[in-house]
Amino acid sequence: MTDQTGAPPAALPEVLSLDAGDLRHALREGWRDFVAHPAYGAFFASVYVAGGWLLTFAFTAKGQMWWTLPAAAGFPILGPFIACGLYEISRRREAGQGMVLSEILGAVLRQKDRQIPSMAAVIVVFFLFWNFLSHMIFALFLGKATMTNVSSSLAVFLTPEGMMMLAFGTAVGAVFATLLYALTVVSLPMLLDDREVDFVTAMLTSLALVRENPVIMLGWGAFIAVLLFVGMLPGFLGLFVVLPVLGHASWHLYRRAIAWG
Repeated sequence: MTDQTGAPPAALPEVLSLDAGDLRHALREGWRDFVAHPAYGAFFASVYVAGGWLLTFAFTAKGQMWWTLPAAAGFPILGPFIACGLYEISRRREAGQGMVLSEILGAVLRQKDRQIPSMAAVIVVFFLFWNFLSHMIFALFLGKATMTNVSSSLAVFLTPEGMMMLAFGTAVGAVFATLLYALTVVSLPMLLDDREVDFVTAMLTSLALVRENPVIMLGWGAFIAVLLFVGMLPGFLGLFVVLPVLGHASWHLYRRAIAWG
């Protein structure tokens, strides 16, 4: 039995046990990929940097808040495709193939006919549900508070209700972020691989990997969060280095974490 592309179905992937050495290997190889082709990494990272600037403008420019939602919504849709560009560079370098921008972009664009759009849809659903839930949490804790413009006055967050809202919202957000991370940490690079695998199998495999290596994988997720935070501090400019290195490292971590029967 073959799929619609004519390729034979792939054997089910097997998750492997990881240790800190595997993370160091992935990060080291990710850095080598970035140093070997920094212009490509900067090209794909520029989408996120520009998005960060746009969001900052939306939050700070008076009367421009309506930009916030479409700008933020674009990230879950475009993010997987941009990440695929970094994975494709690492895959090509690993296979000894040349780096041609048109071919790399073509490989990314071809993902629209595979499983990446389904993954993007899952991420969008997470984003929309979290956006709805965050409004519910705000209404639950501060629904009876005196009307105020929270974008210009932060005093409401210093009240007992405001601090409880921040604590509860942070906890719920951490659960959502952890679940989304567990579903996507290796599923996105897996979908870019030459093997044909559906997005559900990819997500379940990613989840199984985190379940098999909870300390290592959650530690990797925390490390990613810290690096992204540091990269955003100097006007998002640090993301020109942080994002490509992490993107390349994610590909190499996938190669160390998944075995195909």
